[in-house]
Amino acid sequence: MPDTRDSALRGDCANCFGLCCVALPFAKSADFAVNKPSGEPCRNLQEDFRCGIHTRLRPSGFQGCTVYDCFGAGQRVSQVTFGGVSWREAPETARQMYEVFPVVRQLHELLRYLTEALALRTARPVHAGLRAALDRVEELAAGTPDALEKLDVAAVRAEVNPLLLRTSELVRATAGGRSKSRRGADLIGKRLRGAKLRGTDLRGALLIAADLTGADLSLADLIGADLRDADLSDADLTGALFLTQPQLNSARGNAATRLPEGFDRPTHWTA
Repeated sequence: MPDTRDSALRGDCANCFGLCCVALPFAKSADFAVNKPSGEPCRNLQEDFRCGIHTRLRPSGFQGCTVYDCFGAGQRVSQVTFGGVSWREAPETARQMYEVFPVVRQLHELLRYLTEALALRTARPVHAGLRAALDRVEELAAGTPDALEKLDVAAVRAEVNPLLLRTSELVRATAGGRSKSRRGADLIGKRLRGAKLRGTDLRGALLIAADLTGADLSLADLIGADLRDADLSDADLTGALFLTQPQLNSARGNAATRLPEGFDRPTHWTA
């Protein structure tokens, strides 16, 4: 079974053909210094598929790259789905490789959530369903390029989502007090210093540039929450559900920010 901290579910650029640097488009903005269409290699991608400015992405205007994680899809598509033969070696596979990569990325994200849910004792009532779903998604992710290209990922997510919702309900019920929901809430730029958000449903909430200094986010459901430039300094995220490393990387924080086990403290956070 995959582990959320295992390389199977975390990007391993050394074993990838730079797929995120080729397959994905980006527009000139605060996150990217230039425009790049899908299928065109980033100007910083080297012949060995490494990034030429990896150690200075932020000051070079490529902050967007520092908050992205393929959840291990890059190395899987490169080394397994396409057998270790790159788009440079076999240009005829490039188009399909670029189409398959984002599909597998979404499947790996689901594997990441399902694996986390299975590790939660409180979610035991749905463990059987979670395990079956994990096996099913893993089977799909191991499919052929043709099968993956035709896969309806939205339908797969719809099948898995009720299990993740139930997991969230079971875990957040242990937080005490009335269950709170701010699902999908527009909290952009809101002053939420010291907010008591323990056990709150923040699925898909827009927390861009929100001031969450000292906030209690323990046991909160953060799946899909947009934390770009949110200030998590001194905040407590222990036990937060379905939090990902890219979400943390997009936020701001400090040495006092309490993180769930297994997460890396972003290097751009303050001391």
